[in-house]
Amino acid sequence: MNSIRKLSILLLLAAASTTVPVLAQETIPDSLPNQYVFTIEAAITDALVLGDSVDGQRLAIPITGGSVHGADINGEVIPGGADYQVLRADGSRWIKAVYMIRTDDGVIINVENQGVIVPPADAQATAYFRTSPRFTAPLGKYGWLNSSIFVCGVRFNPQQPGRVLIDVYKVL
Repeated sequence: MNSIRKLSILLLLAAASTTVPVLAQETIPDSLPNQYVFTIEAAITDALVLGDSVDGQRLAIPITGGSVHGADINGEVIPGGADYQVLRADGSRWIKAVYMIRTDDGVIINVENQGVIVPPADAQATAYFRTSPRFTAPLGKYGWLNSSIFVCGVRFNPQQPGRVLIDVYKVL
């Protein structure tokens, strides 16, 4: 029996032995619906230049606090995280922020948020700044954060320098 056929049989056996049925979509959706869930307002300080790497110039932007506001979650950003960035040759930035939030009822949730910033094509446009966070929450009240995909639009308020607003949407 050839190796491709063996692999196919193993995959079929593995799928048959699962206890949870999985149904796949049959058609390509026009779009993926989403729902706004909350905003993270992160306080940041000046970037620390970490130097050049094989990927580009590395930066770290310390996260010094902030708040979280939404219908089902409210709390604070715990100081001590950072937003790590790599400035690439094409002018875009790859980012990975790592920090924690503490809800108003004392629950600690870890956040790892990765994404990209693409500068605008002209002076009138805005940058493309999108991320996808992964939350790690304890089981219980905030367990819903562990079992969904989220995307974010990130924005700045000129009246609040040193603040980043991260609008979090759940992909439905």
